[in-house]
Amino acid sequence: MAIKAFWTIAYRDLIRNRRRSLLTLVAVGLGMVVVLFMSGLLSGMISNSLADSIHLRTGHLQLRAESYEIEKMSLLSKDLISDSDQLAAKATALSEVQSATPVLWTNGILSTVRESLGLQVTGIDPTAAFYAPIRDGMVAGSYLNPDSRNEILLGQRLANEMKISVGDRVSLTIGNADGEPQEAIFTVAGLFATGMPGYDQSTIFIPLSRLQAITGVGNRASSVIIMLHNRDDVAKVVNALQTPGIKSLTWEDLNSALLEVAKTGASFYYLIYIIVILVVAVLIANTLLMSVFERTREIGILTALGMKGRQIMLMFLLEASALAWAGIAVGVMFGYAVVAYIAKVGIPIGDDTAALAGQTFALRSKMYTEFDPGQAVILSLLMFGIVAFVSLYPAWFAARLEPVEALHTLN
Repeated sequence: MAIKAFWTIAYRDLIRNRRRSLLTLVAVGLGMVVVLFMSGLLSGMISNSLADSIHLRTGHLQLRAESYEIEKMSLLSKDLISDSDQLAAKATALSEVQSATPVLWTNGILSTVRESLGLQVTGIDPTAAFYAPIRDGMVAGSYLNPDSRNEILLGQRLANEMKISVGDRVSLTIGNADGEPQEAIFTVAGLFATGMPGYDQSTIFIPLSRLQAITGVGNRASSVIIMLHNRDDVAKVVNALQTPGIKSLTWEDLNSALLEVAKTGASFYYLIYIIVILVVAVLIANTLLMSVFERTREIGILTALGMKGRQIMLMFLLEASALAWAGIAVGVMFGYAVVAYIAKVGIPIGDDTAALAGQTFALRSKMYTEFDPGQAVILSLLMFGIVAFVSLYPAWFAARLEPVEALHTLN
């Protein structure tokens, strides 16, 4: 019997039971919407967090002294880069490089008459293009001036927590290269908001030259942060900037924790995908099994007329395939619409939650989705594969019916 005939029989049965077929199709579609939404949420969270981390914290590449450890934020001469300006200039001269700037990191204690708080102090070149997100994120006051000696930038969330306003004078205590505390009074020049509460409440900026003077490290820097036009060129830039005593850390090295979480999260999510798809597959299998019981006499007649077991099995598998692919198509369309909508409006998770998670990762107060066509194809094939596998039992059951028993079932 030609395959077209099998499709005709399968189509007629699906049309004959419109309500059941429609409910099954809807179940498959909803299952696809759920897994696509979950996939889009994970992809969006990882993609946005990685992009924010690169543009605000790590850059695509960093050059550091071989002995430097970011956890310690050492100010010892052996742990700092002595020719950071020359390295930055050398990097900037490369066509693949968008910008390069030295930075100095240390720990400090910010104090007002009411309270004190320990946080990271970052010495920056205010003219560097890398800090454009900070400059564009100013919500009060003004950005730093390269010649500023006693001005400081605070995140708006940090300022709100410590009840600090633009123009207030604050005390900043920092240990110098010899480990001795140095205190200086600064005026709050402005407040910034990047949209990442964790970053905005844990970082303060002062001019690089001023921090170098307070800490007594001379012209040394903790790192040179480099942004590329295309992050795929990172290996080429690393080779071009090889310098004795200097190590290169790529964006993958600098965001290894986030990438590991993404890998683990993807594995966990696939387990959930399979559970959701199995529920849908069992529903289709149950629908086919009910169809077998309702069509027992029809199956007996077809068998008596010479239709073989494998042909009956194929007929029911074609019904399952039709339901699966129709549901998958509907689910992908609606799933794409849901993901596209959330990609625009986002899902609020609250500033406190974002701030807590932001201590480790760059996380905004809203989570956005991102549609991944590759994932959509994989999940569609996974859905179809599991549905087809689970449908083997009712198809096999139908193929095993004896003609005489099937014909006497409804007599």
